[in-house]
Amino acid sequence: MKTVAFKNITWIDFTDPGADDVVYLQENFDIHPLAIEEFMTPTYRPKATQYESCIFLTIHIPLFDTKKRTTYPGELDIVITKDHLITGHVKGIYQLDDFFAMLEGSEGKRRLHMSKTPAHLLHSILEMLLESCFPRIDHIHKKLENIEEQVFSGKEKEMVFEISVVKRDILNFRRTLKPQRHIIESLAQMKSPLIAAELSPYFQDLTGTNIRLWNALESNKETIESMEETNNSLLSNKLDLTMKVLTIFSAIFLPMTLYSNVMSMSTNIPLSHNGEGFWIHVGVMLVISIFTIVLFWKKKWL
Repeated sequence: MKTVAFKNITWIDFTDPGADDVVYLQENFDIHPLAIEEFMTPTYRPKATQYESCIFLTIHIPLFDTKKRTTYPGELDIVITKDHLITGHVKGIYQLDDFFAMLEGSEGKRRLHMSKTPAHLLHSILEMLLESCFPRIDHIHKKLENIEEQVFSGKEKEMVFEISVVKRDILNFRRTLKPQRHIIESLAQMKSPLIAAELSPYFQDLTGTNIRLWNALESNKETIESMEETNNSLLSNKLDLTMKVLTIFSAIFLPMTLYSNVMSMSTNIPLSHNGEGFWIHVGVMLVISIFTIVLFWKKKWL
């Protein structure tokens, strides 16, 4: 448990809250039992619930798994009371930790973000979390540029896996981000003494930030899908070219193979007693192959 306070506002942050933390909340705060239960239970869908003495929120933050190279949702539970903002998360959320450390280390930052109400602090946290998504989208955009360069450099085969990885990352990012808009809109419309009416336009502004993020992800999604189609087309074209070359070689050697098989079926091979017989047969087969090539060229099959 970490705590930072300024004037009458206190922010308490729990990492992987357990039974002792539940007892602490029950003994020290007037929080509805259902809110405490939800605070301790993993939730796979974002939600916003208003109680008499508090507001409970569950949001999901897009986090990046460096090993699996994909985005995954990091759950953040939030309880707002008159004087406290209480947050809990099982997995570490580096953006939240950095923001908390910034407030701990700077009285000026505490004065900026913690001078009014816990709801104002919540707005600052949500704004910070949404803004932290833009560098991730910029990183995805750079990946797309690199993939485009590699695709048109003749590395279509190597890019099949890379395209799949980036496509999964974008899809997971979108799946995490979109539901959060409903929570932000709920905060903008919520009528509660814990959320000042003056905050409504600020939360609406966060909705606009969410929409801008979504539009950027939509653009990246369309780009990676187009890149995948282009890569598949180039791979298919290369495969067609390979099959065409193999087919041409097979067609050229087929008459030669037929000629040699016909000759071998006879017990008395023509020119077998001639010292130059072998080379004569080789010459005949070469003539047949040249004739086949010329025929293909005139038919424009080459």
